[in-house]
Amino acid sequence: MVLMGIISATAQDNDMILNRQYADMKLIHFGFSIGANFQDLRIVNNGYITPDGEQWWADVPSHSPGFCVNVLADWRLGTHFNLRVSPGMYFGNKVVKFRNSFGDPNAPEASHYLQRQNVKATYIVMPIDLKFSARRYHNMRPYFTGGVMPIYDVGKDRSEQYRIKNMDVMLTVGMGCDFYLPFFKLCPEVKFCFGLKNLLDKNRPDLQDDPDMIRFTESVDKITNNMVVLTFYFE
Repeated sequence: MVLMGIISATAQDNDMILNRQYADMKLIHFGFSIGANFQDLRIVNNGYITPDGEQWWADVPSHSPGFCVNVLADWRLGTHFNLRVSPGMYFGNKVVKFRNSFGDPNAPEASHYLQRQNVKATYIVMPIDLKFSARRYHNMRPYFTGGVMPIYDVGKDRSEQYRIKNMDVMLTVGMGCDFYLPFFKLCPEVKFCFGLKNLLDKNRPDLQDDPDMIRFTESVDKITNNMVVLTFYFE
């Protein structure tokens, strides 16, 4: 009975219809993607104490999903390797919360203890990834990616607590799986992105005469960008 079960399972595997058998043989193919991104800022506080005895600490305690859309060009380099370029746009938001460690939570004016800033982002991105794929198993093929992603924020500068620089370069690592459907490949992918540049703009002449605002910039040494992106490619 066990032998008959093994033979039956093997026969079912051999009888499975392989969709798009030659899709991976093309030298170049195109596609598009939609997905969600979760943006974060890594803030390095320095413990600066203002002349009036306040010490402000900043953090991004929670994350809101944003939206992303890309187009894709994929070049076949070999049996297991592809070079992928997927320019697109990411839309998102980060909420930075500032807390005065010497402040009174019960003070009449809450702004002396707690403040917040919405950091909205509209990124033009140019991800360049090297894709390493395992061997295809029936109608699926897992893969890993690694690469770089230059980004440019087309949002306008705002005179708020922090001014974030427009340009950054991120290192990316990801994983996903190709699912071969009858008419296209569906490729869900998760990617982790790590910013390389200090995004904090310390040059704030617009705030030199406003000590209540410049104190937040003086309290931080470095801000870097982090992001998690969940994408669905259609190829």
